[in-house]
Amino acid sequence: MTVKQLSVPELVDACVQSGITHVGLWREPVQAYGLEATAKLVRDAGLTVTTLCRGGFLTDTDPVERAEALGDNHAAIEEAAALGTDTLVLVSGGLPHGSKDLHGARERIADALAVLAPYAAARGVRLAIEPLHPMYAADRCVVSTLAQALDLAERFPAEQVGVTVDTYHVWWDDQAPAQIARAGAAGRIHSFQLADWTTPLPEGVLNGRGQIGDGSIDMREWKACVEAAGYTGPIEVELFNEALWARDGREVLAETAERFVEHVIR
Repeated sequence: MTVKQLSVPELVDACVQSGITHVGLWREPVQAYGLEATAKLVRDAGLTVTTLCRGGFLTDTDPVERAEALGDNHAAIEEAAALGTDTLVLVSGGLPHGSKDLHGARERIADALAVLAPYAAARGVRLAIEPLHPMYAADRCVVSTLAQALDLAERFPAEQVGVTVDTYHVWWDDQAPAQIARAGAAGRIHSFQLADWTTPLPEGVLNGRGQIGDGSIDMREWKACVEAAGYTGPIEVELFNEALWARDGREVLAETAERFVEHVIR
């Protein structure tokens, strides 16, 4: 998503040329290029698919809409397995239209996980619940903290359901480090993502993720936090940013790699 202006073949070629060996994919461009074609392309290029985004949106109350959501998540699990990744990231969904019942929405997520988790496990795929910043609770994700995400995940085996730690969404939460330790102790950190917090936020707020180093988040601190919790997996950079998307994608990819080294590794 960081360089969504690149087609799947362009992305794969740019990663190879830049020495990037892991890539997180989103379903829409994969579907546009073709699932089997994408799987072959990344495999032949020697790339590892870290995660697939996204499943989720599991809070609807209408039976027909809930059935459609479950069907879409079953498809997402199959796509993840075909791409060779063991992790499907879930954005849980916001409040149904006209509803104010956060508790009920979260329970419907648990009900859906009870169906999806064993289905995913049978295909070698883990579900990673991603808490989103509270500003998204109404329309995109009623799971706003790592504590809420873990309360849902812990109803299921760790090898089936865990969490995604995304700096953009948790950096403000003084309880997040303790929750990361909680997740790590149980083997439930399934994905770790970076994006910076810059202001002012754009209209609509969705595409406000800043390039690493441009904002308020101490990336080294969060990397140290997840590593102290035992996480040794890949680190993704996931940026929704109109200004970055308007630029040459290869240039943005190279810049992102440079910023990762400067602000995360060094």
